[in-house]
Parts: sequence; C-alpha cells; structure tokens
Amino acid sequence: MALSLNADTRLLVVAPHPDDESIATGELIQQVRETGGDVQILLLTNGDNNPWPQRWVERRLRIGPDDRRRWGARRRAEVERALHQLGVDPVALHPLGWPDMGVTERLFEDFNPSVAALSACLDACRPNLVAMPALGDHHPDHGAAHVLVRLAVSQWQAGAPEMLAYLVHGREGEVTGKVKLDSSVGLHANKLAALACHQSQMALSGKRMRRLAGRAERYRSIKGDGPREPAPVLPWVPPASLHRWLRLTVVDSSGVHDWSWSKAPISQDGQGRYVLHGLAEGRSGPGFAKLHMYVPSPWIFDRWGWCEL
Repeated sequence: MALSLNADTRLLVVAPHPDDESIATGELIQQVRETGGDVQILLLTNGDNNPWPQRWVERRLRIGPDDRRRWGARRRAEVERALHQLGVDPVALHPLGWPDMGVTERLFEDFNPSVAALSACLDACRPNLVAMPALGDHHPDHGAAHVLVRLAVSQWQAGAPEMLAYLVHGREGEVTGKVKLDSSVGLHANKLAALACHQSQMALSGKRMRRLAGRAERYRSIKGDGPREPAPVLPWVPPASLHRWLRLTVVDSSGVHDWSWSKAPISQDGQGRYVLHGLAEGRSGPGFAKLHMYVPSPWIFDRWGWCEL
C-alpha cells in the first residue's frame, strides 16, 4: 500500500528521542514538505539519559545531573539542525522535556497529565496524519509513547487522523500491515545528512544508526479502534520461576490498572495461554497490557513489552 501525500497533509511526527525523527521518518518528512504539506515534530524527551555516548564523547566516567542537562541541551540543538536539513522550521519542534528512559514511568504515575499534554499538541497542530513509534518497539520509551498517543488520539474531539507506526528498535518483520513510502537517491542522501547532525550519537554508534536509517521507510497503518475483546488472550506465557517478580499493567481510557502476576485477573485456558478477565465491560477506545519486572538490570530494552487488547 502506497502512502498518498499532498498540500493538505498535516503531519505530526512523535519522536521519543532526538534522532528518531531522522532515522524513522526522514524521507516522509521531506516528501510532505515537497508536496507543500505541513510538518510538526513532538519531541518527548531530550535524550539526556544517554550515559555511554556521553562518556565516550566527553571522556568522563561519572555523569551527574548537570552533565545530563548539558547533554540534553546538546541533543536538542542537534535535532534542530537535523530538522533544518530536512526542510522543517525550528518553530515546528514541540519539546516536552520528559525524562529520557522514563516515559513508561510517567505513563504509570502521571497518566492524565501525560495524555493531556499530547492532547494539547494535537489541538495546536491539528494533524491529519500522525507517525508514532510502533507498539512492539523494544525500547520502553517507544512502546509507552505509542500507548499514550493512541489514547490521546482516541479522546481527541477535533478529528480522526490517519495513524502510522514506525519501528526503530526491533526486526522489520515485527511491523505488519506495511505502508510503503516511495524513495529516491536524493531523499535518502539528505536523510543521512540529517542523521549526521546528531553528532553526539554518531560518534559511538554511527554504524548502527546508519544501518537503522538505511532501512526502507515502511509503516504499519493503525486502523480505528474496534470493539474490545471481553476476555483477550495475552501473548505471553512466562516461566513459573519468574512469576514472583512479574507485574501486569493494563492501560485504557479509564486509567492505569496494575497487579502482581499472582493477583492479576487472569486464568489459563485449555492451551495453557493466559486470558485477561473483567476489563472490557463498558469501556471504549483502545486498551493495552504490559508484562514487566521491577528488577534492576543493565539491559534497557523490553523483554515482553506491550500488547493491544
């Protein structure tokens, strides 16, 4: 399926971190601008909790609060240069300044203010096309961003924009229902030039970032929300040895509902799958569940992540 763009297109790109806009939507942004359409960028964090590239670039081991703020300011300046390279005016950047590596925690602990902040951006930008991270992206900030955007859009009274999901962290095959974006040598070269503006990230991870940006821009089209399953089957069957550390969190328009695995409203069916009970009656809009552990780990990516109910 090809994507149709024209002068009436009003694109809002939701980027959890500086560089996501270039890696995932650099060519989409250019094509919207070339057709005379409008592009706005919602930047959730400044990417300040990024210690290893900062240690590498600044030749320091200890990273304190002031160091992080300085790094976040550097990354904010980089994203502005990248957007200029893509033909987007800096005034189109809407930074929220949320904690890097803290979008999931913000969703859990400040749900209503978080959705309200995204709703305010929708009101200000009035997009008819929204590009957001994929629900299955392995980075926790990306998956949480998808949940928050979907809920904000479902409650937005001013319109029903077309929604596209992009993948940065994960295998391309994990994004189904692909919408293909036509490309050209010139568009791709300029996208890589925009990526190069993120010098703080390219210094340590340039090869990986060029590989991510080198993938064809394909998106999953997010359809309107259908009826909720009364007893959805969860996609996870975690080993019993981990049950004591697991938590199940469900998020929908009514808020955040959280249980330890042993107290969650679930049961096993005849095939050994876990079924969620009692959370669909009288509720409209999208719903999502996350399986996670509150156990410290140096691994930043989600092991299980989110699913849509």
